[in-house]
Amino acid sequence: MNAPQPTRVLYVITCATLAARDIGKLVGLAQDAGWSVCVIATPMAMRFIDQAALEAQTGYPVRSDYKQPGTSDVLPPAAAMIVGGASANTINKLAAGISDNLALGLLNEAIGLGLPLAILPFVNTALAAHPAFKRSARELRDADVEVLLGEGGFVPHPPGQGDAKLPSYPWGTALRALDTAK
Repeated sequence: MNAPQPTRVLYVITCATLAARDIGKLVGLAQDAGWSVCVIATPMAMRFIDQAALEAQTGYPVRSDYKQPGTSDVLPPAAAMIVGGASANTINKLAAGISDNLALGLLNEAIGLGLPLAILPFVNTALAAHPAFKRSARELRDADVEVLLGEGGFVPHPPGQGDAKLPSYPWGTALRALDTAK
């Protein structure tokens, strides 16, 4: 007999940014708000996170790679997704529709399915000023994705000063954005 699936499942996706080290904070906030949380990390983000601690916190394996064809998925389907510590690389690839890793594949599908999706960047001012990044943020917003960049979301920091930004990183903003999405 199969176990019942949780009804409010949130996929928390993280990228290779300093914010990935603190992704457990977002997991805890989401759990406090009644979400069952699954963590998906980009392959490079696996170097930044404490996989064992996140698996203990969520009760699910941390996924970073596609499953083998024909095998069961170990995660329940998501009702919403948040990208916390979203890198410029992931934002640019997502806007271009690139699915070269599990995280991007899930995010691209979420846009196509119309799932509530909030992106909380963690980028410096140099990356945020790049024309491709500006275009990507705009394109994602046009696709009804909550890109939490600027006042009321994440304000980029000068290059090399990301550590100083971590204590005030607005994790709760991403969660609140799901309440207003769609």
